[in-house]
Amino acid sequence: MKSLIAATALLVAPVAAHACASTDFAIQDVKVAAVGSGMATRLSVKGKLVNNCTSAAAAQVRLDAKDSTGNVLATKEGWPAGTTNISPGQSVDFDLGRLLHYQPDMQSYSLSVVDVRAW
Repeated sequence: MKSLIAATALLVAPVAAHACASTDFAIQDVKVAAVGSGMATRLSVKGKLVNNCTSAAAAQVRLDAKDSTGNVLATKEGWPAGTTNISPGQSVDFDLGRLLHYQPDMQSYSLSVVDVRAW
């Protein structure tokens, strides 16, 4: 029984050692813009999600839209690569702004990686 437990631990240990964390991903080249005018105005929040992990994985990104005092007006989350893993050192472009309804009092935006998964 002890040898079975030890063998199982050895099989699982390498997988756990290569698990990616949110800190293994970087969000770069963020550009925010209001596109259109009047009721047709939409928000564009474009960026690049980079996998700095040693294995392929995907990351979920959260977008917080804030007013001039820092209060969060809206939050949305999305998987820029969908259910596709991003290879180590590779990146994927995204635009999460389309998930939010534009509001004129949105003054600042923050993006963060909130979850990581290997599909």
